[in-house]
Amino acid sequence: MVVNPDKKLTRLELEFDKGNWELATAKQYELLTKAEVWRAFLNSYTGRGFVVFDEEALSRDEILESLKDLNARVRGERKLTVEELIESSYSWNNILGRV
Repeated sequence: MVVNPDKKLTRLELEFDKGNWELATAKQYELLTKAEVWRAFLNSYTGRGFVVFDEEALSRDEILESLKDLNARVRGERKLTVEELIESSYSWNNILGRV
């Protein structure tokens, strides 16, 4: 599969009810089984997380509908490209940013 590195993705910063780690883990897995979702992380201990997805293929309403059991709310949103997502995932970015 070839992906255009300039393809636009949406990153939703989420806030949701804390404490139910089993439900949060199950919802994270459910999101990650969708081809339109590029990254997802739901931390039930802090009640925060994010989802990076292709909004042309999957609507934000569908994302929020799948997370309604957690009472998820959007705290922030930003657009990024596939290239930016990949570059931000490199491990040396996490190390060099602290030096």
